[in-house]
Amino acid sequence: MKNSPFTIYHSPLNYFFVNIFDSISSILTAAHCQPIKKMPENEMTGNIFLFARSETRAALVSEKAKAQSRIVERVCAGDEEAFGELYKCFAPMVHGIVLARVPRDEAADIVQEVFLSAYKNLHTLREKTTVGAWLATIARNRATEFFRQLKPTEELTEDVKGKNNANTEAREILSAIRALPDAYKETLILRLIEGMTGNEIAEQTGLTPESVRVNLHRGMKMLRQKLGVKK
Repeated sequence: MKNSPFTIYHSPLNYFFVNIFDSISSILTAAHCQPIKKMPENEMTGNIFLFARSETRAALVSEKAKAQSRIVERVCAGDEEAFGELYKCFAPMVHGIVLARVPRDEAADIVQEVFLSAYKNLHTLREKTTVGAWLATIARNRATEFFRQLKPTEELTEDVKGKNNANTEAREILSAIRALPDAYKETLILRLIEGMTGNEIAEQTGLTPESVRVNLHRGMKMLRQKLGVKK
């Protein structure tokens, strides 16, 4: 995109398609659908979903919020380099939210539109520490607007023919995730595809850590059921 104040974000999505078993099979199944040893619930949410201790998390959130607030202030003062920092920080979250809702071939362009809108309107943000939740709202609204702007005769389809079995399975898993309720599919994509930790998801989207934990747990349970994976 010409005259963009930031570089293009390259999502890990392609890596997800090429390395499907490395990406999420350790959570669903081992290679070739062999059952894996069940992990205790507290170990699953503590290790796989990567949540820090509450006291550590509170301190980190406070420091990150202050740092993000300072970046926002720099952007509002005309520092384009600062907006690049903001983009680098939040692009994975925005891409994940968009990918949960629109065809993957459309996601990159919509991410750019989200950040261009933010670039023009960042001065309207009153509470600088909520920039992540603000961007998340813009991303959700833009994804909704994308479908509203489609012509009645347009039909969105995604190529489901993979070059290999792993690619095909990755597409099927992504499709299954996107068929989940919004809260679950969004959180799962941020975690499994964008590689964000549970704490990062909470910090950037404005959700509580407990809500993220619940979304991940329930989302994984529903995803296993959709894919026919036994515990």
